[in-house]
Amino acid sequence: MNIQKMMKQAADMQNKMQEMQAKLELEEREGSAGGGMVKIKINGKNMMLNVSIDDSLMKLEEKEVLEDLLVAAYNDARGKIDEAASSQMSQMTSGLNLPPGFKLPF
Repeated sequence: MNIQKMMKQAADMQNKMQEMQAKLELEEREGSAGGGMVKIKINGKNMMLNVSIDDSLMKLEEKEVLEDLLVAAYNDARGKIDEAASSQMSQMTSGLNLPPGFKLPF
């Protein structure tokens, strides 16, 4: 393989990575905790878009439970965004012969 072809492939990969990043920023995922009592929707930029809290948690004595469930719901949503990113990255790099454990972007 000549150097020009490698450089073109690298440029193509960079363009695809930028397109994938832009697409991921538009992704939205909902995470939940407490059997759906708390739901949080975030986008690929990690911006929280929506929070839904079951009325039964709106009691002062449930404050700590609610706080824990908010964190768990956010982390659940974040995990789903990460899964979407990994899936798209796998699809994008499926044709490349990358060594095991090789991570993109560099």
